Amino acid sequence: MGSHLGGGVGARLVARSAGTGVRVVLVRRPGAHPGRHRVVPRRVLLAHTVPGAGWLRSGSLLDPRDLLDLDLAALGAGAHGGFGEPVVGPVLLVCTNGRRDVCCAVRGRPVAGELAAEFGDAVWEATHLGGHRFAPTGLLLPTGYAYGGLDAGRGRELLVGGEVVLRGCRGRSTWVAAGQVAELAVRALTHTVDPEVLHVRSCERDEDGDRRVVVWHVDGRGWRVTVTERDLGVRPVSCGVNPAPATALVVSRID
Repeated sequence: MGSHLGGGVGARLVARSAGTGVRVVLVRRPGAHPGRHRVVPRRVLLAHTVPGAGWLRSGSLLDPRDLLDLDLAALGAGAHGGFGEPVVGPVLLVCTNGRRDVCCAVRGRPVAGELAAEFGDAVWEATHLGGHRFAPTGLLLPTGYAYGGLDAGRGRELLVGGEVVLRGCRGRSTWVAAGQVAELAVRALTHTVDPEVLHVRSCERDEDGDRRVVVWHVDGRGWRVTVTERDLGVRPVSCGVNPAPATALVVSRID
C-alpha cells in the first residue's frame, strides 16, 4: 500500500513521531480508491490505547500537510487537543500491505472487504501493523489489541463484543513485547476479558536475560511474570521468504 498523501507527508510524519510514543499508520477504505491527484477529504483517526484512559477520535482534512501541525508529543501523552469528534464503538484496522508481505494483501483484503460491507467506517485497510507472518493481521482501536490469523468471523466478534478475545490475540500494543506476553498470560490465568482493568507496571531484564514483568489489576491484585526468549529454530518468517532463525517470548513463571 503506497501513500497518496503527496509531498512526503507520510515520511515526515513518521520521522516526527520518533520518541513521542505515537505510531503512524496509513489507512484507506476497502474497495476502489480515488486517483492519486484527486482532491478529497482525508479521514484521520487518532487513538490513545492506555487502559482506563483510552479514546478514539475522527476528523477530516482537505490538505494532508495539515497533519504536520499535530502535536505528536501531546498525542503520545494522551492529549488530543480537541481534534475531530469522538468515535462511538471500536474500529478495526486490517493490514493489506502487500509490499511488506504479499500474504497481507492476498489474505487481508477479502477480510477487510467482507467486514466493511457489514460494519462500514468501523473497518479500514492499513499499512504494516507488524507480525506479518501471522497474516491476516488486525489492530483494534482504541484498545490497541493486535490479532493474527484474522478472519471475518473473529473480526465480527471483535467489533461487537467489547471484550478481549484471547484466540489469535498478539497483545496490547500499548506495552513493550514482554509486557504484551505477560498481560495475555495473566488474562488467560484469571479469565479476565475486560480490556480496561490490567496494566503493565514495569518490565525489567534480570541477570539471566529474562524479563520480569509486573502486571497489576485495578482491584489491587498483582502478578510477577517471568518472560523468557525461546529459540524456535529455522522457520518461515514471512510469506514467500526463505526460512530463517526465529525466536519467541514465552511465559515461564507467574507469581
